Formats: sequence, C-alpha cells, structure tokens
Amino acid sequence: MAETLEDLKKQVFYDMLNIAGRVFIAIAYSDDVVIGKRGFLPEEKEKGLILVFNNKMKFSWDDYGISTTLAFGQTPEKCFIPQNRIITIFSPELNAQFSTPPKEGEDSKVPQKKMKSAKEKSTSDKKVINVDFKKKKQ
Repeated sequence: MAETLEDLKKQVFYDMLNIAGRVFIAIAYSDDVVIGKRGFLPEEKEKGLILVFNNKMKFSWDDYGISTTLAFGQTPEKCFIPQNRIITIFSPELNAQFSTPPKEGEDSKVPQKKMKSAKEKSTSDKKVINVDFKKKKQ
C-alpha cells in the first residue's frame, strides 16, 4: 500500500502504464522542473504542461521524480519532473485520472545537484550550433 501521496502517484502512474500502454501527466510550472533547453512556453507557465509516456520509453522514477529524454517536435530534451509537480496522471484509454491540487509555495525536496545534472545534460547533448545570419545594420 502506498505510504505517501507521492508513492500513490507513482503506483497509479505505473498501473495505468501497464494496463493501457501509455499515460499522460500534467505538470505545474516551477523552477525545479527541467524541460531541457526548451523550458516552459509562456502559456505553459500559466496553465502547466502535459507530457506523454509509453511503455517503450526509457525513463526512471526515483524518490525525487522522473528523469527522461522527451522529444518536442524533432528536438530531444533531457527532462526532470519532480514528483511534487505532477498534478494529474490520466489515461484516455482507461477513462481514468488521479489528481492532486498544486501545492502553492511548496519547496521541492529535489537536491540541487540532481537538477543541475539534468540541466547540464540537456545543454551538453546538443550538437547544433546556432548561427545568426542577419546582417548587421551599418
């Protein structure tokens, strides 16, 4: 039996994933959520972000949250989602959801070292060099 709300979230996530093959999570914006270099778009900062996981993806869920690489369009981004920022876990196939209210002002229990590691990986994996081809005004 789940000992804490965070344990229950993890159990519901994996149960839905095992039954339906995919699961969606809605996450609230916070500085401790790492979405690679992409980050949160302005609308997502206000309304949150929905991410999709399937049983073929490589990810890990430890005591702090979910670590994975997700593709946004054609761009892979290293991501880290603290479990206390997951506000809804749902499956359209099962017509089921598990929601918890966002906790205002709650500090993350994620070690700074773990967040820094995820952020560094997202910048070091990039093999694309951005070039600005605009002419300078004279």
